[in-house]
Amino acid sequence: MTVSAQVRWTDGMQFVGRAGDGPAVVMDAMGGGSGAGPMELLLMGTAGCTAVDVLSILKKKRMHVTGFSINITGERAEEFPKPYTHIHIEYVISGTDLNPSGIQQAIDLSENKYCGAMASLKADITHSFRMEASAH
Repeated sequence: MTVSAQVRWTDGMQFVGRAGDGPAVVMDAMGGGSGAGPMELLLMGTAGCTAVDVLSILKKKRMHVTGFSINITGERAEEFPKPYTHIHIEYVISGTDLNPSGIQQAIDLSENKYCGAMASLKADITHSFRMEASAH
């Protein structure tokens, strides 16, 4: 399955990204103020990916979830390219009929089997490029 996305520069250090026909996302350099930074989006995407998995699994386990949020923090290296060296995810779940061992199982399944974002963070990723120069 191939997923395509495009990022287009708008002004300053602001870019607008879109995957397929999906909604646009505004990105900006850290501190730019008009959108999240790309590395922040990486954290949000990871949190969103595991959140969808965990909520789906909890519903299949017939747990009644009334509140669910994820707090995610990433520690970055000091030297460029400043990758994340540690990511901490805190799952905050409230509801009725919640089973702690079932919640732990749902989190483990997401983090180790279903969440494509987490698997991508662990992957050996290849890349290629094409350069096109035009005078405007």
